[in-house]
Amino acid sequence: MNEGRRDRRPQGLNRALLRSRMMPMARTVASLLLMMVLLPAAAAADDTIRAGETLTLERCLAIALSRHPDLQAAAHTVRAGESRIGQARAGYYPRLSGAAGYSRSDPSGAGGAAGRFSNPSDSYSSSLSLSQNLYDFGKTATQVRIRELDRDSSQADFEQVRAQIVLGVKQAYWELLKSERDREVAREAVGQFQQHLDRAKGFFDVGTKPKFDVTKAEVDLSGAKLALLKAENAWRLARVSLSNAIGLPEAPEFAIVDSLSATRAPVALDEGIRLAYDRRPEIRALTVRVQAQAETVNLVKKDNYPFLTGNASYGWGGGDFPLDDGWSVGAQVNVPLFSGYATKYQIEEARATLDALNASLAALRQAVSLEVKQAWLNLREASDRIDTAALSVRQAEENLELAQGRYATGVGSPIEVTDALVAVSNAKTAHTAALYDYRVAQASLEKATGER
Repeated sequence: MNEGRRDRRPQGLNRALLRSRMMPMARTVASLLLMMVLLPAAAAADDTIRAGETLTLERCLAIALSRHPDLQAAAHTVRAGESRIGQARAGYYPRLSGAAGYSRSDPSGAGGAAGRFSNPSDSYSSSLSLSQNLYDFGKTATQVRIRELDRDSSQADFEQVRAQIVLGVKQAYWELLKSERDREVAREAVGQFQQHLDRAKGFFDVGTKPKFDVTKAEVDLSGAKLALLKAENAWRLARVSLSNAIGLPEAPEFAIVDSLSATRAPVALDEGIRLAYDRRPEIRALTVRVQAQAETVNLVKKDNYPFLTGNASYGWGGGDFPLDDGWSVGAQVNVPLFSGYATKYQIEEARATLDALNASLAALRQAVSLEVKQAWLNLREASDRIDTAALSVRQAEENLELAQGRYATGVGSPIEVTDALVAVSNAKTAHTAALYDYRVAQASLEKATGER
């Protein structure tokens, strides 16, 4: 009889038990997938930096992906999601509990004449209770599905954090390269203004140039030195920013490889937007949240349905050993009749939340499209500026040679030389800025389109 009852279990319960047996395998697969994301970065390079070491962009990225606390926090959130799936699957399993008790009582109460003729008595009890969810109209299965979707959303959030860290490292790396080049330009400017001052002093000493030329050159040199101080501080700040971006704020002094030169490639805007819709982890995360909320609506609806549970217990009790024993077996159907419209309003709340998530998803797609367009336009504008800025550098250097030649022959003025020196510095700085902007726009476009 018992065997026959087990064969006639509801099909939903059979499927639920099958899924519960698959739980360890699914959890193992999910953990392996997460490790496949994390381990390549950790294995790519040692996550420590030696003093004076020269770092490439790839090494900086590898260190960041193995050490950055934001990425570790996102990974732990995924692990927490896995645990919540296990908690939801607990509804498939039986619940077993045990209890034991002891009491001593005096039937006559404290004091009184009768107390002299009554003896206190002891009472012992113990029991084991077993309960099993037999059928709940798929409520437990829906809860598991919601937790699985939450886990998938957390994994998408993990990918988003990863993409943001990669973009931050690239921006900090190229900002450091830009500051290094700007510092070199400032140093060159100081050297050139110093040469101009020495030349002006020489001309003044022989009486071919007035004192004004010397004073003008001294003022220009002081201004160049101030610019150099600012450039050096900007370089130090950029190095600190890169150390923080890779997750090593206390990193020792290190150098980086200059890779600021642009590697231009045509990018189709429409294709970039399509790829962004398909690959962006934020869209995937919010899409999964919409699916989870739709399941939540179904879950709340199931509160209107009855559920069937089975229970069994076995116990011992009495005042003397051996104790008497007894057992019971039964089933219980719980039918919700009226809950003060609580379930009705819970369903309305769940549906409103679902509508809000759908609206947020539409807004996110618009924001992603805008982000791709902005990065694409910035990339094209920076690409055009690179050639123009390079031409400006050549023209400014030619103009400086002419101004210095005119001043050396006595027909030029110190103002011409100063203007030419400033023009060279500005042109070189603008060229570096164009290269930096192109690199940042390129990285931003890769992140906007969801490229790994």
